[in-house]
Amino acid sequence: MAGEIIDGRAIAAEVRGDVAERVAAFGQRTGTVPGLATILVGEDPASAVYVGGKQRACAEAGMAAFDERLPAQASHDQVAETIARLNGDERVSGILLQLPVPAHLDGPALTGLIDPAKDVDGLTPVNAGLLCLGREGLRPCTPLGVMELLRHADARLEGAEAVVIGRSNLFGKPMSALLLAANATVTTCHSRTRDLAGVCARADILIAAVGRARIVTADFVKEGAVVIDVGMNRLSPQEAGNRSGLVGDVDFAAVCERARAITPVPGGVGPMTIAMLMGNTLQAAEMQLRAALR
Repeated sequence: MAGEIIDGRAIAAEVRGDVAERVAAFGQRTGTVPGLATILVGEDPASAVYVGGKQRACAEAGMAAFDERLPAQASHDQVAETIARLNGDERVSGILLQLPVPAHLDGPALTGLIDPAKDVDGLTPVNAGLLCLGREGLRPCTPLGVMELLRHADARLEGAEAVVIGRSNLFGKPMSALLLAANATVTTCHSRTRDLAGVCARADILIAAVGRARIVTADFVKEGAVVIDVGMNRLSPQEAGNRSGLVGDVDFAAVCERARAITPVPGGVGPMTIAMLMGNTLQAAEMQLRAALR
């Protein structure tokens, strides 16, 4: 019997609707609205689409949007100056530097210049440290979105064996930390993991984020597991078997027969990232307000 398909689009719409209501209440209470500043360096088409989506989401949530564009040849100092200006702008609750940046720039170093109180991507060393210590802070959006998907799938995390395939700073490491904070027993797999399929087959919760099309086959999956596919890989429509050519890291057709619940690609994790970004921007505004009233 095929597993339940976790509808990320519907869940994201629910999250965004809730955020919009809370933004309206915040505005009534304070006379201001949260503001998100996005910084795009260069003209990468995919990045431009992502930034456009974030700007539209701000408008739908009733937030202010600040769109900062810099040329592809912008220097480190030019980007740093833009970040410093936004750090000091009281209208801006959250700042997001769209990654990747052009090759001559150091993305992590620039991200580290964002005021941690405005770091709605949760990627500064301060917020990464707060996550590891279990203290309040802003968390990376995609791992947060996965936690929301797991909640909707009624995944019991406490005491569960969770396996995360991938150890990136952007996703794998914070994902493992969030699962650990939820009292799951967490294994992080990577390119040096021995018997990857065997390790994954123990998991009650399996999360794949490696960027390799359909690497997770049925033999990776325990009967009744919850499977979250974070991968987004572009193949030809013929290879993918669909018009968009997009597939995940999970062989959906095969794994669906073993999993209790599974996310599709597209339409699973992807829509959750912007939804959680809106939530983070509101959270940042609320945290800044509390700090100002102390």
